[in-house]
Amino acid sequence: MDYSRYDGHRFDDEKRDPNTLQVAQCPTDSSALTNCVYIAPGLIDPKVHYLTVNGQYVFTVRADRGIQNGQIGVNGTARRWAQFSLGQSVRIDPYDIHSEGTDVNLGCLKMEIDFFQRSNRLADEFKEDDLAKAFSINFNHQILAKGQLIVFEYCGVKFRVTVNDLDVVDLKALSKGEVDAHQERKHEAIRGILMRETNIEFTKTEGSFLNLKQSKKRAMAAKALIKPDFQFEDLGIGGLDDEFNAIFRRAFASRIFPPALVEKLGVQHVKGILLYGPPGTGKTLMARQIGKMLNAKEPKIVSGPEVLSKFVGQSEENVRKLFADAEEEYRSKGEESGLHIIIFDELDAICKSRGSRSGDTGVGDSVVNQLLAKMDGVEQLNNILIIGMTNRKDMIDEALLRPGRLEVHMEIGLPDEKGRLQILKIHTGMMRTNNVLESDVNLDELAELTKNYSGAEISGVVKAASSYAFNRHIKVGTMAGIAADVENMKVSMDDFMNALKEVQPAFGVSEAELQQCVQNHIIPFSPSVEQILTDGRLYVDQVRQSSRTPLVSVLLNGPAGSGKTALAATIGMESQFPFIKLISPETMVGMSETAKVTEINKIFNDSYKSPLSVIVIDAIERLLDYVPIGPRFSNSVLQALMVLLKKKPPKNRRLLILATTTQRQILEQMDMTDEFSAEIYVPTITSLEGVDAVLQQLELFSNAERERALSILRQANMDKKLTIGVKKLLMIIEMARQDQDKIEKFVNAILAL
Repeated sequence: MDYSRYDGHRFDDEKRDPNTLQVAQCPTDSSALTNCVYIAPGLIDPKVHYLTVNGQYVFTVRADRGIQNGQIGVNGTARRWAQFSLGQSVRIDPYDIHSEGTDVNLGCLKMEIDFFQRSNRLADEFKEDDLAKAFSINFNHQILAKGQLIVFEYCGVKFRVTVNDLDVVDLKALSKGEVDAHQERKHEAIRGILMRETNIEFTKTEGSFLNLKQSKKRAMAAKALIKPDFQFEDLGIGGLDDEFNAIFRRAFASRIFPPALVEKLGVQHVKGILLYGPPGTGKTLMARQIGKMLNAKEPKIVSGPEVLSKFVGQSEENVRKLFADAEEEYRSKGEESGLHIIIFDELDAICKSRGSRSGDTGVGDSVVNQLLAKMDGVEQLNNILIIGMTNRKDMIDEALLRPGRLEVHMEIGLPDEKGRLQILKIHTGMMRTNNVLESDVNLDELAELTKNYSGAEISGVVKAASSYAFNRHIKVGTMAGIAADVENMKVSMDDFMNALKEVQPAFGVSEAELQQCVQNHIIPFSPSVEQILTDGRLYVDQVRQSSRTPLVSVLLNGPAGSGKTALAATIGMESQFPFIKLISPETMVGMSETAKVTEINKIFNDSYKSPLSVIVIDAIERLLDYVPIGPRFSNSVLQALMVLLKKKPPKNRRLLILATTTQRQILEQMDMTDEFSAEIYVPTITSLEGVDAVLQQLELFSNAERERALSILRQANMDKKLTIGVKKLLMIIEMARQDQDKIEKFVNAILAL
């Protein structure tokens, strides 16, 4: 249709295309703020309200006598968006948005806003609701498109607005107020008509100095921090349900609630979490998996040693780079900034206590200072979450552990039976899915058998069991090959039992050492032995059940060779506690005093990681390096033991200490006996009835030979003067067993005592 001659108007140049106009400036400054284009009156039908320019850009059109024939007035912001230049020839055509056959009314309009002059730093606060209302009035019924640039004046201040996103909806629903800004979109489009009912949302342009106060409706909208399709099973973390729930409560719960509500409480979000505990318990796995459940930036994962550099200042620069993205976004978006997660593995490598490093360059201290400044310095960031992981919490600088920094301390300990079952199910999941797990495999039984196994060690058990299954299907000949029945390969319970023997827990029972202590078993040569074992079981039950005595220490004293160590080891092993360790002088031969203290302290610290523990301290006087000539003893070891004997384990941890000594009077002089909760005297054999009981147990003689040997000893009046340790008696019996005349050898050895 040719509109060039409408209402008698004619172009002077009949040869020029009437629909081709040259781009010019808007006729007035006020018209430049309307977001409309201007043409000369009479050029088009007054019923036409919208034009397409060059077939792509749609504008609201107005007639103005200040525009010359053959020109179209476009303001500078619109020219920048459409990439027009002054004097450029453009083609115009009338535009009917309803001809597209879809809903064209804007339900939601999301825009970025900034000062027109970006260097403007007005301190005035601009409310989003007021800006949205003014924008709706100024540009009502205009067609707006994605990416469009608009100049907008409010209260004498000019703003530049960019359309980021828009939704179009049914006009009837819009007029009834049934459309919410956060409702699911009905239609997506590239343009639509702005209505009075359109929900308008403004966000600051990145790097803007605009002080924008968010609308109440948006401020009270909860952040979708957790992914909507997330399931906790997807984490693949077994045995850490309680720990994960605690981390979620402390670190993420406040971030789910609306910022305005959190602001009312006057609290800041938790910025740091420290995960600590034994190696292999899932600290790194948990930290890495947290990122999967959050609508947050991709976590930055860095190992502690990677931060350090030999170049001056480079280590500190590496720390600053980790926080750079969070700082930049927080400056531009404030509380609307996304959550930035930084994960430090092996944190103790860079954050040792300041001043503890002797003879170094001080780089470590500088890194700690830089990290402290970034986490809780002058310019505080509220959009970061630091997750640190370490096996040695005691080495971390104390300033990092206070509230406002790494304030949530979560111990990731060894899993309990329920947790071990979860871990086994995770690691055997593919086996069960693919039907390569034998029906005799009982995961509940395996969970019970893997006391004090960490998650990594349970994974090792599953791998070892698989290797046994592989081994059954390998042909052994001149060259190793795969057997023909490999398709029928399945992992059986026997494979798991063999794997348990091969993969031993780092924190568990010193079974081999304890078995050596009782290799001859306990021989009840008198009622006192049974009484000692009974009392020992009572102390075990007390530690297991009593909430008032989480620490019980018992001193077994008696003459040398009376069986103190064997009794202590037996009580410990019968307890079935998951952690049983032996501290023995034999394991510390050649150690310096400092090394001994360190080793003893380590065993006690390891015991605190298990819910129920037993520590057997054998021959305390020898651990103290005591000798009667001099006399001499190690005061540093003594002081360490006295402290540890009284040190109560952490909450929900229980410890039984069983110590042995042959020099009680020496320990009394050192004021050490008072440190024990109870004492048990272990007697020697002082009657021939006791000797008889041992002989019957070891079956050295026949009944007749035994009676004859005891008769000879009675005639020698040994019943009144006999005093012999059970260990010495065992040695004599085994020596006599090697002689041809066993009776004579045995009797003579006893008479020689």
